[in-house]
Amino acid sequence: MEKFNETIDRRPAVAGKFYPANVEELQKEIDIFFKNAVPKQLDRVRAIICPHAGYVFSGKITASAFNQIDANREYKRIFLIGSSHYKYFDKASVYCSGNFLMPYGEEKVDMDFGRKLVENFPEWFTDDRTPHLNEHCLEVQLPFLHHVLRKNYVIVPILIGTAHPSVCKQIASVLKSYFNEENLFVVSSDFSHYPAYQDAKYVDALTKDAICSNRPEKLLETLAENERKHISNLQTSLCGWTSVLTLLYMTSSNKLLKFHAVDYCNSGDVKYYGERDRVVGYWAIAVAESKHAAEDFYLTEKDKKDLLKISRKTLEEHCRTGRVSEVDTATLSETVKKNCGAFVTLHKRGALRGCIGILTAEKPLYKTVQEMTIAAASHDPRFMPVEASELPFIDIEISALSPLKKINDISEIELGKHGILMEKNFHRGVFLPQVATETGWSKEEFLGHCSADKAGLGWDGWKTADIYIFTATVFSEKDFIERI
Repeated sequence: MEKFNETIDRRPAVAGKFYPANVEELQKEIDIFFKNAVPKQLDRVRAIICPHAGYVFSGKITASAFNQIDANREYKRIFLIGSSHYKYFDKASVYCSGNFLMPYGEEKVDMDFGRKLVENFPEWFTDDRTPHLNEHCLEVQLPFLHHVLRKNYVIVPILIGTAHPSVCKQIASVLKSYFNEENLFVVSSDFSHYPAYQDAKYVDALTKDAICSNRPEKLLETLAENERKHISNLQTSLCGWTSVLTLLYMTSSNKLLKFHAVDYCNSGDVKYYGERDRVVGYWAIAVAESKHAAEDFYLTEKDKKDLLKISRKTLEEHCRTGRVSEVDTATLSETVKKNCGAFVTLHKRGALRGCIGILTAEKPLYKTVQEMTIAAASHDPRFMPVEASELPFIDIEISALSPLKKINDISEIELGKHGILMEKNFHRGVFLPQVATETGWSKEEFLGHCSADKAGLGWDGWKTADIYIFTATVFSEKDFIERI
């Protein structure tokens, strides 16, 4: 065991082998991978699973995984977790002797944190640095991390040397308290090793599904089943299975966490290099919090883009032909398919051109958006119907609404977060959450205007009305740089 007061930086082990040692060549290669990768689709990503092969084979898939993280986040720590390829031991090795030296500079290691792990949990963690010296699975992730993150960060490099699930579970029990929004976990693993091309696609899909179930026992069962299939030349279904298993032991109890398969290929897909009789499989998988813990409704960036595309297509078809085509739901998330209310607002050169919505709906959100788009364009009594000539000048805004919650005290209303519905007898009034933000009203003014202007109950009518609150996820075409 190295003494904690000794500083020994780790030098690159595979620069010039797995990736270019020349800084300019490395940057050029990384740029190409990100240009061809799957763009960001998810918010609130807590972990990614990405390959660790030579960049020519897996670089695009790794870039697809790193694209999912928030580049502007200031993470407290980046936990890099991989399974040792060259040395086996029944613990996890934390590199805390120094920093990681890379061709482009120095990757700072949180040495103090690593040393505390070893000191506090010596039965599960060691500071033996030798497993790290020739290991590639963590090193190859660093150029991608360096490329993506725009804030300063420190890394915690951890190599798992055990082959016992029970030890993985103990390691996870220690790390689980750090699996939160402050930190990011990068788990390194390739998938199938050396089956034929089609066999790899088959077995990699099974393994991916097991991981995305977020059930450790399912992953172990699937790995065992894959082995029993006696697929020709299949040496392993998941070379970093202990690292992925450790991740699942951290995530499986949190029902807000969802695994998302982002991108896939195997080495047989690589032109000029990939042989199809013996391949290695690569998946990019991201773990994202599916919704805010304090709210009942959450849309990912992909969900927002999908809904805006549906609204735009609906608007253009309706204005030009009077028809509306069916939506292909194959790539839509389950959230977008849930019954949900929504408002659609149209602006023309910044001025309101139509706005209609429904608070509750018995139809999936994407259908509600379609119907409200048509209603905002054609049935808002304040405006004439939108004409096709106006389409290039119109921007679309969608407010997707959470379920209604009746309140007994107006202290439950948070201005800017909650919209309100008030009802009394046959009188009804609604304000979306953004009304309070746009007007700068106080809570009493927010309630008073809704009561008088919308419900027709007079300024103080809200005091005897039933009041419901809801949240709205508001997004528009202007939120995205590319054309939706």
